[in-house]
Amino acid sequence: MDDLLVKYLLEEATEAERQEVQTWLQASGEHRQRFEHFRAIWEAGSGLAVNSRVDENAAWERFLQRTQNTEQQQGNSRTISPGGLSRRAWMRTAAAILLLAGGSWLAYFFVSHPAQLYVQSGDQTRTCTLPDGTTVTLNRHAALSYPRRFTGNIRGVRLEGEAFFEVTPDKSKPFIIQVADVSVKVVGTSFNIRSAAGTTEVIVETGTVAVSKKEHGVVLHPNEKAIVRKGQPAPLKQDNTDALYNYYRTKEFVCNGTPLWRLTDVLNEAYDVDIIVADRLKSLPLTATFRDEPLEHILTVIGETFNIQVERHGQQIILK
Repeated sequence: MDDLLVKYLLEEATEAERQEVQTWLQASGEHRQRFEHFRAIWEAGSGLAVNSRVDENAAWERFLQRTQNTEQQQGNSRTISPGGLSRRAWMRTAAAILLLAGGSWLAYFFVSHPAQLYVQSGDQTRTCTLPDGTTVTLNRHAALSYPRRFTGNIRGVRLEGEAFFEVTPDKSKPFIIQVADVSVKVVGTSFNIRSAAGTTEVIVETGTVAVSKKEHGVVLHPNEKAIVRKGQPAPLKQDNTDALYNYYRTKEFVCNGTPLWRLTDVLNEAYDVDIIVADRLKSLPLTATFRDEPLEHILTVIGETFNIQVERHGQQIILK
């Protein structure tokens, strides 16, 4: 796999090889953490490789030996070995790191590039505290990558899926979340981010949040949201009209004149079902609060409130 990762980083992998790497990354958090470590070493040296004049072959062997020794000390005997694939380019990178570090590249690397941690929520929500005191609540099947400690002039993390952030204020060091092709920048605030099916949504509870995609961006305030769709160049700013996004944190579904289609969309996600609403019923407004209730109870209330039928066929539920 290390050979393939080198090709992937060099952008020399075929489409099939790129897909193999993506599948491997999605298989486990350990794989993703290993890749982040691998990529960080690559990025640390890629900008320096052009100017390297050291003996590349000797530097490469030293790189392999040091990497192997370090991983063995950590209980992991894997060795990064390109096996001839773009070996010269990778050797130049490794040599540049070794030269800059004066023979102690590991010390240089771990001081400048703290180890990345990778947290996954699995089938349950999960809350974690970052090095700066920021708390993050991950919805199910979400993942967060962040450094063991924040260095430099920003606090940068990567998100996959959905999470709620309560960011510790620090005006001198903005907090930046990278999710899909969207960047979210804050100083100290609370907000929800959800990325799925090519769409990223950011909803702000407190503070100010800047959401950008390449050169386009919007600034959000409390009770505002931005929607960024794949294939569209700029975020779309809107008012946020409900608190249903918070269900995975509060265990509540709060409806205040909420259209039935909106509630059922959230129920589908929360309970892993497929609720289908007849077109003429989709706009029916519901005002109710369900606190950690079973799905059957919620469906019963909906049926009785609007005098509609609820039919269940396995995971598919039809409201008509």
